[in-house]
Amino acid sequence: MEPIHSSFSEIVNEEVIYQNPLLFLKIWEISTLNPFCSIPDPWPWHYHKQVEFLAVIEGQLGIQTKDDYTLLSSGDVMVLGSSQPHRTLKQSPDALRQIVFQIDLTQHFDLGTMPYMHFFSELTHPLEPFNQLFRQDESTKQAVYNLIMHIYEESQSRKIGYELAISAAIKNMLLLLLRNDSRNLTNLSEDTGLSRIRPALDYIDQHLSEKIAVEDVCGLLNLSYHYFIKYFKKVMGLSFVDYVNYKRIKKAERLLLTRDLSIMEVSFEVGILNMAQFYKLFKRHNQCSPKEFKQRMRSQSSLTPLLA
Repeated sequence: MEPIHSSFSEIVNEEVIYQNPLLFLKIWEISTLNPFCSIPDPWPWHYHKQVEFLAVIEGQLGIQTKDDYTLLSSGDVMVLGSSQPHRTLKQSPDALRQIVFQIDLTQHFDLGTMPYMHFFSELTHPLEPFNQLFRQDESTKQAVYNLIMHIYEESQSRKIGYELAISAAIKNMLLLLLRNDSRNLTNLSEDTGLSRIRPALDYIDQHLSEKIAVEDVCGLLNLSYHYFIKYFKKVMGLSFVDYVNYKRIKKAERLLLTRDLSIMEVSFEVGILNMAQFYKLFKRHNQCSPKEFKQRMRSQSSLTPLLA
């Protein structure tokens, strides 16, 4: 089917509301079989910071991006990169059921897996080639489809430990993509240099509540300032400052949920003395203020608006 020509003048910057702020995802089913579900056809053009996976359970779904048009059938999977404009439309009069899975992948990397984060950050490695992988490798497509369905089922049942089950499924999906990627990215990570900068990472963890100067850290490794900055980014996939801020905000999230501290006290505990800077960084990582973060976690509400 030919692409449907449409103006981008009314494109929507969609705000994704996470079902669980600590999992940084939203996943839900859209079904034409639901009499209470009104589905526009086509959807308006929209984009969002989060990566989006689409899995078709039944029927046919058309996905249009600014460069391409793809038709998905039952059992098919597609990934849309961060901030990639797209819209969907129903392709047949038959029933359509699909799972929409929106996620901030960068939030699912811990210290041990951080060196792989830049393979999914899209700064140097776009996610689009994974769609070619899904078309060519039936077993990988089926495995990713099954993992998406598992994540959806766990998010709906919310049994004890569902967060662990979802986190494990996400990591399994990332591993599948990494090992089956035709670009052979695994060869790029054989010598990550992580062991060499381990003292720097340990120092950061131990001094998050204090001012952390690059000069102090590079001295631990006997490296010059400029070489250390370049080497750190090469190994970790993000700059030294961005990594420190990432660790500070992750610690702030834990403090907000486990300690009875004011937001100012939390900010100081993680070494950010400027409140405006703390709010700015926290919102950049969580798309909400620290207060909203606490409220969302305490309410445990599942928000599932029907915007694909």
